[in-house]
Amino acid sequence: MSYEAYFQTNRERHLDELKEWLSIPSISALSAHKEDVNRAAQWAADRLAEAGLEHVKVHTTGKHPIVYADYLHAPGKPTVLIYGHYDVQPVDPLNLWTTPPFEPDIRDAKLYARGATDDKGQLFLHIKAVEAILKQEGGLPVNVKFCIEGEEEISSPSLPPFLNENRELLAADAVLISDTSLMEPGKPAISTGLRGLCSLEVSVTGANTDLHSGTYGGGVPNALHALVALLATLHDERGRVSVEGFYEGVPELSPLMREEFAKQKLDENRLRESLGLESLYGEEGFSFVERVGARPTLELNGVYGGFQGEGTKTVIPKEAHAKITCRLVGDQDPQDILDKIKRHLQRHIQPGAQLHIQEGEKARAFNADPSDRIFQLAADAYEQVYGTRALFTKDGGSIPIVAAFSRVLSAPVVMMGFGLPNENLHAPNEHFHLENFDKGLRTLVAFLKLM
Repeated sequence: MSYEAYFQTNRERHLDELKEWLSIPSISALSAHKEDVNRAAQWAADRLAEAGLEHVKVHTTGKHPIVYADYLHAPGKPTVLIYGHYDVQPVDPLNLWTTPPFEPDIRDAKLYARGATDDKGQLFLHIKAVEAILKQEGGLPVNVKFCIEGEEEISSPSLPPFLNENRELLAADAVLISDTSLMEPGKPAISTGLRGLCSLEVSVTGANTDLHSGTYGGGVPNALHALVALLATLHDERGRVSVEGFYEGVPELSPLMREEFAKQKLDENRLRESLGLESLYGEEGFSFVERVGARPTLELNGVYGGFQGEGTKTVIPKEAHAKITCRLVGDQDPQDILDKIKRHLQRHIQPGAQLHIQEGEKARAFNADPSDRIFQLAADAYEQVYGTRALFTKDGGSIPIVAAFSRVLSAPVVMMGFGLPNENLHAPNEHFHLENFDKGLRTLVAFLKLM
């Protein structure tokens, strides 16, 4: 039986299994869902064992489990380590979901649920691709290992030490990940770069209590005024980050790199219209794909404080808060960037207001050489199934563990994504196009057989 026929015959079974996994609310960020996260890990382990993988084990960590499995019966052949994550983002705001986030629903040839594209749906493809080869051929053309974690959405705190402590167990000739996207329908892409990340929370305080704006207005620091004025100093009128030294370690875009970005042929007007915007915005002198793929950013993710209820309350708030993240590129060091931002904020805080800063996540950027044979084989596999060769791109997002895999295992990391950019990952109504579910299975089989 051809693989296309095999997957068509087993399609309903596969989708039913995926729905079962998606129905588990494995939200790693919320302690109330710890048991759900554990259930999702065990579900993955059970499916790996059923698929024919060996040495399946759920490793406990200080937080959420890591699932390992392997099938090592191809002497002299390469070893591929398949990585993915079974944890998902919180679902808020719940009222914006058309159907409940943990009640998977298929409509318009799309599977809707939290985790459908990020990353349970894409990871599931690997389990079923390996299962298909084992059932069809009785063995694998390469050696395969799985490493599946439950903390990616909270920056993978347990995986780096696990990786360092289990280098021999996880040793591989290549790492394979599906947690990225195609360029657009029918246009596959292989990401050869990910931006790094650092985050911080900023609090500004004034008096020791909220104050009446009639009695004290104009005479004491207003925490919200001070915070807004402070945040406004972080960028200039050209969209550049104003923090001193922020761009140190950022590589210049070469003519060759700009040519590669231009090959994506992104229609910025179409993008703008699809987002309901009057104009795009960003660092002057760069296209949209250059800004999000190869340039660093500093973004406000949340600003809050004072009275937010219905009506009016004439109050001078005693405190105000902001959440900030930076996407990093090149050789930017996350801790160095945080230190520079802290110095900037301390220099610009309004007199009379007190500044409090808490550091958060830190991850370095990742870059790979697309001329490596493994990347070319991945592009060949896409071409076999999609009929068009994958483009090599830089991805604007961050997968913190990717750089660690590359460094610790000294192996190329190949990111073969099957999602689409508009599938609402991290947002209400997350979904996965079933066309790429079907093609993704066949592409992964083709890739493993090409190796």
